[in-house]
Amino acid sequence: MELFTYPFKAMGSPCELRLYVENKIIAEHIANDAIAEVHRLEKKYSRYREDSVTSNINNSAGNKSGIEVDNETALLLNYAQVGYEQSMGLFDITSGILRKAWDFRSNKIPKQKDIDALLPFIGWNKLHWQAPLLHLPLAGMELDFGGYVKEYAADVAANYCRHAGVTGGLVNLGGDICVIGPHPDASPWKVGIRHPRNPTVPMSFVMLSTGGLASSGDYERFMMVDGIRYAHILNPHTGWPVNSLASTSVVAEQCVVAGTSSTIAMLKGEENGSAWLEELGLPYLCMNQNEEITGTLKRVRSIEF
Repeated sequence: MELFTYPFKAMGSPCELRLYVENKIIAEHIANDAIAEVHRLEKKYSRYREDSVTSNINNSAGNKSGIEVDNETALLLNYAQVGYEQSMGLFDITSGILRKAWDFRSNKIPKQKDIDALLPFIGWNKLHWQAPLLHLPLAGMELDFGGYVKEYAADVAANYCRHAGVTGGLVNLGGDICVIGPHPDASPWKVGIRHPRNPTVPMSFVMLSTGGLASSGDYERFMMVDGIRYAHILNPHTGWPVNSLASTSVVAEQCVVAGTSSTIAMLKGEENGSAWLEELGLPYLCMNQNEEITGTLKRVRSIEF
């Protein structure tokens, strides 16, 4: 087996496939199809494309008849409902509308009245969802799959590679990772966890033969105003950014579970987030604003599912 590496860009991030395959021709065929799956999902759920499923859903808001969705979208909606329920409403894909108040390139904090004007449009519990029919009752309501579609895409690409016969490799979509399988000698992949304040030095490492790793943090989209960091992870109940944790990384059997769990932990905050992850039994690593590190991944650790 030979290791082939395929870098590409998707979902606004540098991405990479690493595949152990017998020869280059087979590797390129599998890689092209797996990358095409990622791009398919990017186009399908992008809120920037008028022809996307997301835009079609959002354009139906206020329409009494609602809109029918396909099986894949129904799967993602069911997952969003579970995330909403398990997080006590903190993971809420209707909260993307808050971006209308928060522009992290402006270095300006929005006025409370502008945030308050958006809060009535937020709330998964306001939707009527009975597959395949989805109804957004209020004109102006929106769904945003951006909070978990990248991690879902990593799982989809990895599954495609497995079904194509790949037994060793990984998918890396902008730091969200799904392991296809271990190295040919059965050794795990050594995956670094990004330091939120020093991206050149990993905060820790984890050894993965299977499963996914995802991180959430305040270090990619944020603004500094009067010495205070305001990040893009917004509490759907208040409309304001989280501020107690700098980052959370989680390992789970699926990358999408790791991603949503890390985001929910960020929303819950330092104490409650860690306790919640401990209760779920998910390996994790957190750093607070004082750069204090906690969690079960503080040292290099090998994990298999």
